[in-house]
Amino acid sequence: MPTEPARTYNQNHVPRKYERGRRRVSVYVSWTYPGEANRDVTVMDNRYSTMTDVRRVLWPEYENPRFSDPMRFQQGIAGSLELFFWAWTRFQQVAGEVTGHPVPVFQRVDQAGFSLPLDERVLGDADTLLLFGLDHMATEQAASAGEVEALRNFLKREGTCLVIGPHHDVGASTNLEERAMEYAHHGDALVPRQQRFGLFCRSLLRSLGIPVENRFGLRPATAGKRIAPLTIQRDLDTRGYLTGVTSFNLHFHLPHYEVLDPKGKAARVLARQPIDLTRPPHPFTAAGNREFNTCVWVPPEGERAGDVLVVDSTVFSTLFGVDESLERFWKNLCQAR
Repeated sequence: MPTEPARTYNQNHVPRKYERGRRRVSVYVSWTYPGEANRDVTVMDNRYSTMTDVRRVLWPEYENPRFSDPMRFQQGIAGSLELFFWAWTRFQQVAGEVTGHPVPVFQRVDQAGFSLPLDERVLGDADTLLLFGLDHMATEQAASAGEVEALRNFLKREGTCLVIGPHHDVGASTNLEERAMEYAHHGDALVPRQQRFGLFCRSLLRSLGIPVENRFGLRPATAGKRIAPLTIQRDLDTRGYLTGVTSFNLHFHLPHYEVLDPKGKAARVLARQPIDLTRPPHPFTAAGNREFNTCVWVPPEGERAGDVLVVDSTVFSTLFGVDESLERFWKNLCQAR
């Protein structure tokens, strides 16, 4: 007898009822799936790899028929996008077990072309919203005035939390030598010389007055085969987001979340990630930096009663490993008061 439940797709979300002490967690992916999947593969920059590229670069990791058989798994860019969904299921499972609620994953434009702006249909039954900024800037997914207002109203509710993660911004410079320098530093053959993500999240952060911006794609230091431990400012973490957490997971090009108002009190850098200084230099390390901001908390202020936590979407994906420390972080988010 099969041990896994039947999978469903192409159905409408059933809103979850509020239950005191049990957070309702939702995920919103800011991309247009067709816009990403239909990018011209003859264009080198600002697109996802095809699944064939993934198999070639990471060979033989994805040579199981589960991923390599074209009758079972898409081999173009769509295949790479589907890997994200496959790798988020563990987070959904853990969050569901902790909260007692299912964890829906919404897309701004899904595989079938249905558009879902960030509005009350997404936000009305959520207490914690994870907003994954995986849209290439080239697809122009900027937040509308209505979406900004909807998120602002969501954050007016006591106890809400927005976890927002614009992905890396590689090759922003117009200087090709500088782009080559960045590429040599992270060394990931699946990342083009220019890969700029997160316009949707950036537009929201700017409109909400959250002084944080994603920059670069930096190679984290390692300890053996794992990512090096975080440098955590536990005295600033009064919500306990990082209680019991020592590290996230190993991804070779992580964004630096630059605080645009470093002397202000609005944003608190809870965790920094050491950089792999054995790699070729990066403009960021050449300027003397040895760590980058990987988790920033912006506590409630003024009319905004909810918390904002800036952390990359890779932290919620098993594509880059998962251990007790990472799952502890997930549970902290789901149990935050």
